[in-house]
Amino acid sequence: MSSNHGKTDVILIGAGVMSATLGVMLKELAPEWNIKVFEKLGSAGEESSNEWNNAGTGHAALCELNYTSEKADGTVDISKAIKVNEQFQLSRQFWAHLVERGLIERPQDFIMPIPHMSLVEGEANVDFLKRRMEALSANPLFEGMEISDDPAKLKEWIPLIMDGRETDTPIAATKIDSGTDVNFGALTRMLFAYLEREGVELNYKHAVEDLKQESDGTWGLKIRDLEGGKIEHHTAPFVFIGGGGGSLHLLQKTGIPESRQIGGFPVSGLFLVCDDPAIAEQHHAKVYGKAKVGAPPMSVPHLDTRYIDGKKTLLFGPFAGFSPKFLKTGSNLDLIRSVKPNNLVTMLAAGAKEMPLTKYLIEQVLLSNDKRMDELREFIPNAKNEDWRVVVAGQRVQVIKDTDAGRGTLQFGTEVVSAADGSVAALLGASPGASTAVHVMLEVLGKCFPERMTEWEPKLKEMIPSYGLSLTDHPELFKQVHADTARVLKLDTGDVPAESVRDKAN
Repeated sequence: MSSNHGKTDVILIGAGVMSATLGVMLKELAPEWNIKVFEKLGSAGEESSNEWNNAGTGHAALCELNYTSEKADGTVDISKAIKVNEQFQLSRQFWAHLVERGLIERPQDFIMPIPHMSLVEGEANVDFLKRRMEALSANPLFEGMEISDDPAKLKEWIPLIMDGRETDTPIAATKIDSGTDVNFGALTRMLFAYLEREGVELNYKHAVEDLKQESDGTWGLKIRDLEGGKIEHHTAPFVFIGGGGGSLHLLQKTGIPESRQIGGFPVSGLFLVCDDPAIAEQHHAKVYGKAKVGAPPMSVPHLDTRYIDGKKTLLFGPFAGFSPKFLKTGSNLDLIRSVKPNNLVTMLAAGAKEMPLTKYLIEQVLLSNDKRMDELREFIPNAKNEDWRVVVAGQRVQVIKDTDAGRGTLQFGTEVVSAADGSVAALLGASPGASTAVHVMLEVLGKCFPERMTEWEPKLKEMIPSYGLSLTDHPELFKQVHADTARVLKLDTGDVPAESVRDKAN
């Protein structure tokens, strides 16, 4: 075993969409910095970012019912929906900037326009959907949303879902045409291709085994070259841990106080997939239903039109499952190894509180393929077993931490954990994840480089015209930003004003 010592300015662990986004932002903001990337798999975007490992929804709360909750007085709380939508708008702007600059090409290879719909059955659910629609319609971010409880209209919108359906039960759907399908695997590969052209050193089949802060504040990393078996040593003043489910173990190895009392609960998933062009052509939307009682938010059933490898495909799911692995390519000991003296009580508290989730996951694991098809037929009454196959989706590790709600609270969302000195940051959690990568990386920059943010602000505003502004509070800016990004990303074939969105923002 030989050693190799390499100093650099920034080390990114994991070659997924988060590291790719941060890498590109830093190359734009500080082009003189040297960046190294270490990924244990053979190429970029192979784990959580891979197109087969996530739903590919451009999460903007246009169709996801779990982002709008009903309050005790019957009103619908849309605050989370607004937040998620605003965050996705940042991603759209950043991607459009990269396309306009020619840093990435052919946006249609990673993002496509697709209507986003919410579909519910039963009188109470239809009533909720109407109140949700009313609340969202008052906000400019959700302009253009339609609603219908007319089966004939719904048959126009979603013929595959309505064909053969009993219409005795009240049914309703909302539809908005500004939704998107995003191939995060393709996007990740495009971003890393750009970084490689810019001289960023990409090291695949390299596993980070340990990281330790030196006396001068820099981080020393012990990294194994999985092909040659050699141990390498690299140092950097800033390290970002973007290893998906694998981030928790590496965060724990840092020993920073902020890593204590944090655990992770792995949830796996399955999708049913239909590749038959004749069937895929009958459905053009992402249609989200309501999660069943006791089911976690990430298990909301949805029937999605996807564009993967240039081909239109239908995905239905996700069906939750349990595996102790933190990554699809992980170890069955991942969960056990994540339990430490400082998070044991937190993990035990979560186990006691989350019995309904545990019961739900056990039920999901025991589902036969016939039972999965029965659930699909709640969406597509005429679905035939032979037209659908099972694809194993990516592993998600939900964050468990002590909060105001009590010990061992399961967090559904994405979370940045960083050291007080800003020298290391890790990304934990799951959905809406990739859709909000730009917002999350802005948070990382703010936490880890606070002294540079004023200097970087003009460039950030160039990359993200609405940076620092609420689009809800600036409806004219939103209208222009949305039109401009739609034009650049080829999401809209209509006439779009040529006036620069940056003029509006400044």
